[in-house]
Amino acid sequence: MSAEKFYLKPNVVIEPLYDRWYAWSHLISPATAALNVTGRHLSIMDSFVVEPSIHAEAVLNPKMKGGPFMDIPVTRVDEVKTLYEDTLQRQETAVQFSKAVKELDKMLAAEGKGFGMETLYEKVPDMLRGFVELFYDRNNNADFRFFESLLYKSKHYNKSSQSIALWVTENDHRPFCLSTPRLDEAHVLHLEIPFDHPGIDELAKMKREGQSLDYIKSLLGITADQEALFSTFFTNTPPPSYKRYTGDKIRMRYFGHACILVETKDVSILVDPLVSYYGYDSELEHFSDADLPDVIDYVLITHNHQDHILFETLLPLRHKIKHLIVPRTNSGQLENPDLKLMFEHIGFDNVVAIDEMETITFTDSTITGLPFTGEHSDLNILSKACYLVEISGFKLLFLADSRIVESRLYKHIHDSIGDVDVMFLGMECDGAPLSWLYGPLMTKKITREQDGSRRLAGSDCRKGMALVNIFNPAEVYVYAMGMEPWLEFISSIKYTDASNPIIQSNELVKLCQEKGLIAERLYGEKELLYSRKLEPVS
Repeated sequence: MSAEKFYLKPNVVIEPLYDRWYAWSHLISPATAALNVTGRHLSIMDSFVVEPSIHAEAVLNPKMKGGPFMDIPVTRVDEVKTLYEDTLQRQETAVQFSKAVKELDKMLAAEGKGFGMETLYEKVPDMLRGFVELFYDRNNNADFRFFESLLYKSKHYNKSSQSIALWVTENDHRPFCLSTPRLDEAHVLHLEIPFDHPGIDELAKMKREGQSLDYIKSLLGITADQEALFSTFFTNTPPPSYKRYTGDKIRMRYFGHACILVETKDVSILVDPLVSYYGYDSELEHFSDADLPDVIDYVLITHNHQDHILFETLLPLRHKIKHLIVPRTNSGQLENPDLKLMFEHIGFDNVVAIDEMETITFTDSTITGLPFTGEHSDLNILSKACYLVEISGFKLLFLADSRIVESRLYKHIHDSIGDVDVMFLGMECDGAPLSWLYGPLMTKKITREQDGSRRLAGSDCRKGMALVNIFNPAEVYVYAMGMEPWLEFISSIKYTDASNPIIQSNELVKLCQEKGLIAERLYGEKELLYSRKLEPVS
């Protein structure tokens, strides 16, 4: 056994996949995974196999960016066909599950007429019997909920579809993740291991801690024919030592999009982790995982969208995270997968679900979960929360992609928490239509007009200024815009000066500055230091 120590190169991507598609949160919960396999993956692959030239033309059109078009050369159509056939075979249960959900929806629409439901249980599709509870809402509309924890313990939770791809990135560009699977490439090593595999933690630790290659190869089950490529992911040059923050102030670091690190010498809080790499030439200066502490005390998740829960960042950080805070969700409804359950089933054993207006207290700091409205296409999505972080009397308000639809809600919140010092607000105010993200979960088709009116949109200038005027911050930062180049493969966003979110956020920054506030739209990286208002508790 070789005793020489090696380190994982800083630009090695640990990419989680599900049936060779980029893994995001709706591909973990068994119900949403099944409907995304059938309503997204199989649908897009089938379309590509039938008319690959249409996809080739669409991906060249900027107006089609983010659409259901594969960014794969038409010469590889046979490989896509093979993936399609393999998916049909390995996901046979998921295909039947999806059909059963649609059948149940249709049965309840036809027969759930306000009378007792016990006889309807006999008409529940066999595959779903024992996994669902039928009910009426207050307006006599029939619906159902899953016993989601039981689904995870059944054959419907398909861990065998999970895998990891390892590769070295030299730039920030990738195809849009929701429409393009990862085919075999000479420079990409695929590991058929689930997301809770301990080898992921040990591999990630090697970014800072040297380890023998024999050890990690044995743990990950690297075969003889994989060894040559696997060895290219490592170096025997130690990385620069991380310098822990030891100052007396509160340090804020912006890592891009909605990812903010708040640190004192005693505690670290990371919001919506989405961290880029270093070790290659980037068009934009940015922090990377090399700038994260060795221990992250609290990670805060605001909501269940693919640009706010990024497994590519979270899985390699898992061994560092002491507490993972998520919005509480246990409705069992299809559109509301339970985030605590999800994270626990992919290897996080320290997950805390927080309610609205619930506070977590530690030393001289608190984290409070707050209501979050907007940006969810008017669906009854519960897995979302804004956060107030208060350290020694200094208040930072993270509003994520909130869109103020009823100002009195935020006035009530203000009555409870008071004015804040710093406010972070997302202003991607156009947003994709409902079907872009939630389409695979819907049985009844909605009209194009309805779809376009129900958007995944954050605040525009008017709504953003309403929040500023309620919470009276001294500093306002626009964030979560999806602008950074390493976000494009997730968000599909590429702005110009004429883009409405840029115009709206420019106007908000201008109005805030005219009020005497510090205001800026964040981009790339930013570091700020703040003085505590109260002396820290010793």
